[in-house]
Amino acid sequence: MKIQQLRDFLDAKAAYYNHPDFIANDPICIPHRFSVLQDIEIAGFFAAILAWGNRTSIINKCTELMKMMDNSPYDYIRHHQPRERMKLMSFCHRTFNGLDLLYFVEFLQHYYTNVTSLEFAFSAHITPRDENVEKALIGFRKVFFALEHPERTGKHISTPAKNSACKRLNMYLRWMVRNDENGVDFGLWHHISPAQLICPVDVHVSRVAARLGLIATAKADWKTATALTHQLKKLDPDDPAKYDFALFGLGVIEKYV
Repeated sequence: MKIQQLRDFLDAKAAYYNHPDFIANDPICIPHRFSVLQDIEIAGFFAAILAWGNRTSIINKCTELMKMMDNSPYDYIRHHQPRERMKLMSFCHRTFNGLDLLYFVEFLQHYYTNVTSLEFAFSAHITPRDENVEKALIGFRKVFFALEHPERTGKHISTPAKNSACKRLNMYLRWMVRNDENGVDFGLWHHISPAQLICPVDVHVSRVAARLGLIATAKADWKTATALTHQLKKLDPDDPAKYDFALFGLGVIEKYV
């Protein structure tokens, strides 16, 4: 497929899925239940971190978690007492359990006591001159685990330093950074450019991208994610992550593999 044909094809697919109708059946519906910046950040962060497996299950588990936080995640994070965290021990989604959740909540309470937005835990580590968000992801993980934490919890925050595709964190950044007024992504963060975003890559996206000739291998790792994004920038240098809608829709919904 020639580059103009590929651009037209993926632009059409991205436009089809980048629509408010997409929200209800996707984990992004969780932060869309809120209107305050910090509520959106916290709900979105958990929705992204828990986003593996069946989408219905993910949404149900995130709904359960928000209920445990009285459907006011920022207020809960800021004002709950440490003893109140113990009720969270019953939470479990796949390998993410109550012990992991307790640390996540502890970190967020510590963080929001000192900083107004989770954006700065990412954006503090990059400049506008950086090609992509690699340094932001590496820096975020260091900040996130600066407190004493269970060793097992480390697996839930990925990093390019270990060649992880960082699919869930890249998806979270897409939600927070992109703003095309289509009503799906929020565009609430302004210190990271959409041009710096890396397209979220999982097995579905990598298989579709390989079939389309955008990448040579379907292996879902950081090298593949950056290689794919490099190719997508040839189609739209200012907003390569918009093609996540197209590749995800083709892979998960249309089974284009």
